[in-house]
Amino acid sequence: MLDDVRAIAFDLDNTLWDVEPVLARAEAALHAWLAEHGPRIVQRLTPQAMRRAREELAQREPHNAHDVTYLRLTALSAHARAHGYDESLAHEAFAVFLAARNEVEVFADVVPALARLRRRFKLGSLSNGNADLRRIGLEQLFAVSLNAREVGAAKPERRCFEQLASELDCRAHEILYVGDEPLLDVVAARAAGFGTVWMNRRALPWPQELAPADLNVSDCAQLATHFGL
Repeated sequence: MLDDVRAIAFDLDNTLWDVEPVLARAEAALHAWLAEHGPRIVQRLTPQAMRRAREELAQREPHNAHDVTYLRLTALSAHARAHGYDESLAHEAFAVFLAARNEVEVFADVVPALARLRRRFKLGSLSNGNADLRRIGLEQLFAVSLNAREVGAAKPERRCFEQLASELDCRAHEILYVGDEPLLDVVAARAAGFGTVWMNRRALPWPQELAPADLNVSDCAQLATHFGL
């Protein structure tokens, strides 16, 4: 199957960078900004309570549950109103969060390996998150970049992969999808007819109950080397 590959698409968070410290810094930046500009919110709501509010919103509005930007912005707007602030505060607060959320440290192997891969393949990305490749400085490496908000659905829904294939102008079996999540990335991409690569940067064991990916790699350099690049 890998002989048919014309395009390679990547998950982003924990595939091209470590997302946990990024989100922690973004949450801290948001909290600090709100402490200065909307102090009544942080006096009455912990970060955990704000997270629960987003989770509850997703449960009330399952049709919007895929859209992490909508959930955060809508919840912040509700917090602003409830504590006597104009909703414009929510938009300003979200801008602070989003700026910090896009201050990522790309793994050292990513840019050199993707530059090699794009000599032969179309490159794409498909993410459930709201990272912005333009702001991060990687946009030029990708022919197509999609996220759940743009698609109107989140992985593992099949239409995420179908839209990716359409925009890459490739058939499903001509696309290799690379990601760190066994279910959301490997199993879901396989169900859509894609070739699959498990990006296993943390040297984790593969779940025994799942059929393995077509290819396992520890980083993007190993993936490029697999194709002789």
